[in-house]
Amino acid sequence: MNKWIIDGAHSEIGFKVKHLMVSTVRGQFTKFEGSVISPDDDLTKAEINFSAETSSINTNNEMRDGHLKSPDFFNAAEFPTMTFKSTKITKKDDSDFIVAGELNMHGITKEITFEAVFNGITNTDKGRIMGFEISGSLNRKDFGLTWNAPVEKGGVLVSLEVKLDINAELKEEKQK
Repeated sequence: MNKWIIDGAHSEIGFKVKHLMVSTVRGQFTKFEGSVISPDDDLTKAEINFSAETSSINTNNEMRDGHLKSPDFFNAAEFPTMTFKSTKITKKDDSDFIVAGELNMHGITKEITFEAVFNGITNTDKGRIMGFEISGSLNRKDFGLTWNAPVEKGGVLVSLEVKLDINAELKEEKQK
């Protein structure tokens, strides 16, 4: 059995959304954890689990971050974590995978699919390390994050589409 734990110091959980329909605002979650567990090195047999603290959202703007933590968006007091659990991993080629799973955010669970690029495994003096670049998108309205405001010349203040951009480095956990 192989168990890999996400290394928070070498990983980023990022997102971006359109603001005023003309610019892009980026942010990240700074407190998260995750694992990949597999009976062997075949990643299609793996189970991926991930969680992030919604109150750790950071867009480099305190006022905006406060609004995102409020009941208008994540309602971090009532829904302190978002979670993901894989249900199926499909190999496209040696480095490209499709990861399907259930994302629970804001008390709502929906199926979501990510594209994952496997960057490989390397050996270090502290053990084996593997890395992934993961991307995908979701409609925040599907998760009850519906707050918005119309823009005078048409459109809305914040797009419904959220693009996800995750760089994950995982350390192999030694089996006892």
